[in-house]
Amino acid sequence: MGLFQKGIEPRCAYCAHGRELSEEQILCPKKGVMAAGSHCRGFKYDPLRRVPPRPTKLAGVGLSDDNFKL
Repeated sequence: MGLFQKGIEPRCAYCAHGRELSEEQILCPKKGVMAAGSHCRGFKYDPLRRVPPRPTKLAGVGLSDDNFKL
């Protein structure tokens, strides 16, 4: 079901069948207007609709070039 990650939680926001009405509402051809965080049995994952979370930044406070030398 998931691409790139194994445990992607199904959501209407990135279902292949749904069309976005607003940021919080999705128009589903099977169920009608749905919340973006919900899903139904007809969920089909579309990897192009999902925006993955941003990677965490390295806490580089207090580090110098000497810390990275071998």
